[in-house]
Amino acid sequence: MSSNSTEDAPRASDADVAAIDELRSKYDGLRQEIAKVIVGQERVVELLLIAILSRGHSLLMGVPGLAKTTMVHALADVMSLDFSRIQFTPDLMPSDITGTDILQDAEQPGKREFVFLKGPLFANIVLADEINRTPPKTQSALLEAMQEHKVTASGKIFNLPSPFFVLATQNPIEQEGTYQLPEAQLDRFMFLVHVGYPSAAEERQIARSTTGGKLADLAKMISGDEVLKYQELIQRVPVPDHIYDTAVELVRRTRPDSDESPEWLKRWVTWGAGPRAVQYLIRGAKAHAVLHGSYLVRMEDLEAVAEPVLTHRILTNFQAQTEGVGSPKIVNRLLDELRKEDSGK
Repeated sequence: MSSNSTEDAPRASDADVAAIDELRSKYDGLRQEIAKVIVGQERVVELLLIAILSRGHSLLMGVPGLAKTTMVHALADVMSLDFSRIQFTPDLMPSDITGTDILQDAEQPGKREFVFLKGPLFANIVLADEINRTPPKTQSALLEAMQEHKVTASGKIFNLPSPFFVLATQNPIEQEGTYQLPEAQLDRFMFLVHVGYPSAAEERQIARSTTGGKLADLAKMISGDEVLKYQELIQRVPVPDHIYDTAVELVRRTRPDSDESPEWLKRWVTWGAGPRAVQYLIRGAKAHAVLHGSYLVRMEDLEAVAEPVLTHRILTNFQAQTEGVGSPKIVNRLLDELRKEDSGK
């Protein structure tokens, strides 16, 4: 882990500093609006906003009934973005989500022509509910759209709207009759976000606010064009060299066949994170820095996104499972070791 001196770190321009202050202020407003309909889950909301600003997609893991759909819909509302929800089922075909050609009357009398009818993927924010319930062919159609931001139908290419963000959910309980995403496809998601149960106080507040009258109407805090502007801003956030070095070192230590990997990790891990993880660590750290009012990326920004970036990219073995060691514990242990090494320099 490199020295964390920022004396020679790059600096944001005056215009970008003003834009960062503006986005930080709007972030406070976004959280306040979403809190009108979502009790708690501040960490989940923050990670979803980071992913959107970083042009990444997220996979949510949580049991039913935790308001995942309401949360995503609320995000779309306050950001003035089109929202679409797709319930994935075993009989869902690729054309059901991408769209299909339909035959209809042409402008010229007596003539008919095929016209492409856009599917539910043509939205700014797409909630792919229970993605593991649909066959690989349909999963692949969604993942291709996530990567390319376009779909192909009848030999024609159709661009998806911008910004474009996919939030997929998986139910961790019911696994019978599901089609698990392979590791290569999981790698397409920037974050794996675990949605936990609310606290007792939060659950009482949920009971009061959702069983009385009408839910609050949410104000639109930013526009779709502003989202695009802020995505460009995130890309320009300065990153000191030691942050790049740490991101690379952290990812390389997750690989059991790497010389940098500690011996204890090799006992528990079959496969580690790839180069895409480094990219997502940096992009997520940039967005986290901006949302917290920083004009360059700090170590705490990198640490804040390490677990959701790396958890689904570390494949543990049977020994780890029998000892109750999961990927989050491995990521946090690696971070602890890097901190200790850095403090000893």
